[in-house]
Amino acid sequence: MNRNQKMNLSRRNLLKLSAGVIGTGVLTAGLGSKLVFSERALAENDMTPDLALQNLMDGNKRFITRKRQNPHQDFVRILEVAKAQKPFASILSCADSRVPSEIIFDQGFGDLFVCRVAGNIATQEEIGSLEFGSLVLGSKVIMVMGHKRCGAVDATIKGAQVPGQISSLMTAIKPSVDKSKNQPGDPLENACKANVLTQVEKLKSSTVLSQLIDSGKLKIVASYYDLDNGKVTFIG
Repeated sequence: MNRNQKMNLSRRNLLKLSAGVIGTGVLTAGLGSKLVFSERALAENDMTPDLALQNLMDGNKRFITRKRQNPHQDFVRILEVAKAQKPFASILSCADSRVPSEIIFDQGFGDLFVCRVAGNIATQEEIGSLEFGSLVLGSKVIMVMGHKRCGAVDATIKGAQVPGQISSLMTAIKPSVDKSKNQPGDPLENACKANVLTQVEKLKSSTVLSQLIDSGKLKIVASYYDLDNGKVTFIG
């Protein structure tokens, strides 16, 4: 190996080290550094939004056909992503214990950036988290996933009297319940799906996310999970 080759290798190693340092310090480095790192993350993750979405749905197909591969779930993977992450997809889903994204989509450590809240509602905190996952970490698709027989939506339909902060969830879901009234079919399923579409529109109103969509770096999709058979389907 000649001297020039050694210098080139050293430079590459330095760039890799710098990227790792920026990744771990991005939250404290200020907005300018975040934007710089965002472009780097997007450049390093060359997966397209369409391919990211296909990976999710391929994983769900493996799940429902009982052919799970359980990828990226060993200790080697833990070490690989311990210092940096580049999830290819983000999921906004319900906190329901029967809806674990990594299992449903047959993924592992570092693959998915997951936000879970009862009723899969896009609060300010959830929107901010998903902006971070897409802009800074380079996630290529955001899937909002509602599910069959969602308890939070059902309680909203029934106008349940609840203590504490639970009512804040129902307040966020109620516009979707009102919108779905008088539709043919099951009222609860209609409301669950309408709620997903409402949250998608909230996310698309984010300036950060809309710019990524316009530049072809991100897709936001609506989906519905069937508790009875494990299948995820697109809606809207």
